[in-house]
Amino acid sequence: MAELTAPRRESSAIAALAAAIADAQGRSRFGGWRNLPSQPQEKRYRSVPDGEAYTVRYRLTRHGLEVEGGVRLLEASRDHVVLEVGGLRVRYDVSAYDDRIHVDAPSGSYAFIPLPRFPDPTAAPAAPGSLLAPMPGTVVRLADGVAEGCPVKAGQALLWLEAMKMEHRVVSPATGTLTALHAVPGHRVEVGSLLAVVTEEPTP
Repeated sequence: MAELTAPRRESSAIAALAAAIADAQGRSRFGGWRNLPSQPQEKRYRSVPDGEAYTVRYRLTRHGLEVEGGVRLLEASRDHVVLEVGGLRVRYDVSAYDDRIHVDAPSGSYAFIPLPRFPDPTAAPAAPGSLLAPMPGTVVRLADGVAEGCPVKAGQALLWLEAMKMEHRVVSPATGTLTALHAVPGHRVEVGSLLAVVTEEPTP
């Protein structure tokens, strides 16, 4: 019975979208309409109690709100959102208590915890010598000769990230050996992603 009555993941994802739209109503009109194409607005939530993470992306165009999955916005306020889902009109009642957002819908009740869009990479402890991405971006290239097992010096550029139309150097934090290399040219990384690990030379 629990399996039959449990909300489907698709329903939870749309409930998270409703939470994001209601939250946007109290700020600005979805970030404002732009004449030129731009990146979609993005918000992240963690479902309670199962811990499932949802990333919501939407964009305001001259034709209205655009989201993935064929969902259309019909009405929105701080406490409720009405969406057209699969040709059906569905109302989502949204309320916030402490650090949680509650969404009630015909498919069930949902609870979410908003997650920071750009988590602080220093908030969680990292192993000594870890090189973490300082910002979201794309690995554009590695330094010549850089590979696992090679010696490196403190301050030596190991790779470059492209972000905000600029290239940013990521340097070795210490003199030692590159014991792990996770960065791959062309791959996009999020802030705080582990790029490489340098094992420092022991002090004589």
